[in-house]
Amino acid sequence: MKKRVLSAMLCAAMAFSMFSLAGCSKSEAQSAAPATGSTAAKKVLKVGMECSFAPYNWTQADDSNGAVAISNSSGEYANGYDVMMAKKIADAIGYDLQIVKTEWDGLAPGVSSGKLDAAIAGMSITKDRLQTVDFTDVYYKASIYALVKSDSKYASAKSVSDLKGASCTSQQNTIWYDMLKQIPDAKIQPAMKNVPALIVALTSGKTEVFVTDKPTAMAASSTNKNLVMLDFSKSGDDFKASDEQVNLGIAVSKSATDLKAAINKALAGINEADRDKIMQDAISKQPMAQ
Repeated sequence: MKKRVLSAMLCAAMAFSMFSLAGCSKSEAQSAAPATGSTAAKKVLKVGMECSFAPYNWTQADDSNGAVAISNSSGEYANGYDVMMAKKIADAIGYDLQIVKTEWDGLAPGVSSGKLDAAIAGMSITKDRLQTVDFTDVYYKASIYALVKSDSKYASAKSVSDLKGASCTSQQNTIWYDMLKQIPDAKIQPAMKNVPALIVALTSGKTEVFVTDKPTAMAASSTNKNLVMLDFSKSGDDFKASDEQVNLGIAVSKSATDLKAAINKALAGINEADRDKIMQDAISKQPMAQ
């Protein structure tokens, strides 16, 4: 008996529903009834980077080697370690990835203002930056190296002290620039806007030493055969850098606690060996390496 009454009630409900939809406009009816096979739109992860900081990130003219279209620069694509990591993270947390080309000085403000969801750009986790943005766990650890021309008097340097008196520079607003003060009697020049400008300054002889991190040094020396990468790590007289200076993190808004937790979970699934492999892949794929 219960089944028959329930069946009658269901039929009446269905008839009322059909009558109600018949009285709606076409657009109202379509919005009331879910489309067959439709899926909820994915959230978009807006990631800022310079797109000019190989091997972390660079700009190229097509989508070869897995490059991603730059959302605010028509006809340009971004690739590099940061892009490769961003793709893995976005996939892991179920977001669509959007790359936003952003000047270095605009990355942290972009994150704190909400214009960017994250900045993945070879950014050190420093106390100063933590005043305005939060950071995820470390996504790459970068040691400090020096770059010089192969015919430079500093090409055979074995320690930081061997760079004594050199004219030197690095990129603005980076911890690399702070390292220059450790070179005895250094002739510290104004910081430069980006890595390409630094390489031009070094190869043209405008500066003698460019201090940077290992991946950037590896990328620059692999594509410029007249440059030498100097590693002082076994000398006992290396550049002195704290963990916060060499640990690179992904900047997120201080209010984005859920996003930070999700990204950290994704990073936990990428071990150190995989990260090194991704970096080597980025170095081999950067445009000048082809």
